[in-house]
Amino acid sequence: MSESVIVINADGPETRVALIENGILTELFIERERERGIVGNVYKGRVLRVLPGMQAAFVDIGEEKAAFLYAGDIAAPGSTVDTVDGDGVPRRGSSKVGNIADLVHPGQEILVQVVKDPISSKGARITSYISLPGRNVVFMPTVSHVGISRRISSERQRRRLRRIVDEMRPKGSGFIVRTVARHASSAQVRAGMDYLIRLWANLKANERLHRAPVLLYRDLDLMLRVVRDHLSPEFARVIVDDRVAYERLKRFVGAFLPEYADRIQLFTGREGVFDSYGIELEIDRALERKVDLKSGGSLVFDQGEALTAIDVNTGKFVGSKGKTLEETITQTNLEAADEIAEQLRLRNVGGLIIIDFIDMDRESNRRKVYRRLQEALRRDRAKAHITKISEMGLVEMSRKRTRESLERRLATTCEVCGGKGYHKSPSTICYEVLRQIRREGEHLAGDLITITVHPDVADLMNGAERPAVDHTVKRVQKAIEIHGRKGFHPEKFEIRGKKARRTGASE
Repeated sequence: MSESVIVINADGPETRVALIENGILTELFIERERERGIVGNVYKGRVLRVLPGMQAAFVDIGEEKAAFLYAGDIAAPGSTVDTVDGDGVPRRGSSKVGNIADLVHPGQEILVQVVKDPISSKGARITSYISLPGRNVVFMPTVSHVGISRRISSERQRRRLRRIVDEMRPKGSGFIVRTVARHASSAQVRAGMDYLIRLWANLKANERLHRAPVLLYRDLDLMLRVVRDHLSPEFARVIVDDRVAYERLKRFVGAFLPEYADRIQLFTGREGVFDSYGIELEIDRALERKVDLKSGGSLVFDQGEALTAIDVNTGKFVGSKGKTLEETITQTNLEAADEIAEQLRLRNVGGLIIIDFIDMDRESNRRKVYRRLQEALRRDRAKAHITKISEMGLVEMSRKRTRESLERRLATTCEVCGGKGYHKSPSTICYEVLRQIRREGEHLAGDLITITVHPDVADLMNGAERPAVDHTVKRVQKAIEIHGRKGFHPEKFEIRGKKARRTGASE
């Protein structure tokens, strides 16, 4: 079995951290200093507007866009949390949500924490349920609750950890025990709790000293945060390619995770560390619309504003000798289920997801593929809900979204197609130009019409479509001159007379 490692590329203007589990790139984190995320930051904010119809409020936290606060995210005395995800992140309780107008009012100062970065045109999502993450525990000073990560399956361990937390937690507060705590000693858990309790006391003292909006607490930077949250006995090494970052990481691990100090290594290879581990190729693959499966089948990802659609195709896969069509399709779907789970993590696709598996006739095979997808998604730290495969082979699922997807993080809208994924063909533009000349030709001054278009359109109009151009010349009784211009948008064209100028662009 291939080893699991954490690879850190910190020698450039951005920091990138890759998790490789059993030889497979499973997660990629990217942080640019000028675009640093704000999830986890704690602010003293000021309520700007209250929207009773939406049960929400907009809060000024000092960032570019006002943050969004939902009524159910406002902590009240006796608040509880219901569930904990795989990494010990608390979720809001299900008690009845009060009217937003009774909970906050414009001008009110309120302590809040960011739970979702701004995405696209939307501001950050915030909550007043503050949670301060540590290595082994998460401190929740505003709710009375003790939770143990579901990934800790040993009842003996769960009882031990709950006893430690109950002995130390301040009255009215709560803790979530994180997955990595199963490897921690009792002293390490207590030390982590003590640190977070003191951190909260300092934060509250600063809150009294400053007026809103103000940043009161910022989480660790990406490199230290990923190592704090993910480094465990399963990872054999942490490789970093920058000496300054290496020294800083060594000091951090030596102070907070001394048992892993010997796993921090400085990369000294001549090629880039991501190139050396094949990560650059995997990143490029994760930005492709089509992902090839080892069997010859493929996945096609279409990411839209409201949902992401994933289509499973057999492609070149024709099955093994002696296997029926149903067996071949099922085998492709099983392989696709594993790859989809890996791609969702790597691409960080969130929100609503529709998966179109290849149709299977037998209910038993549909159950088999569904179970495989369920099992593959258990390795994902983001919470996911999935429905059973329908008779048409469709699966509906949702995946928790806290930051932008890899595609939106690394790519931008295509200037040529405007994000549509296509633009009109040269033939279509040619005919649009000729139609506009027929409509407006008699209004153009002079007896010569000059057309400026993309070179591909010009070649078509001077070549295969020349008869159509000549027909238009006869119709408008004016000569037509065609010019191709490099750098012209494929859908743009200009029509000019000797004196007058007409400009049109297909939208």
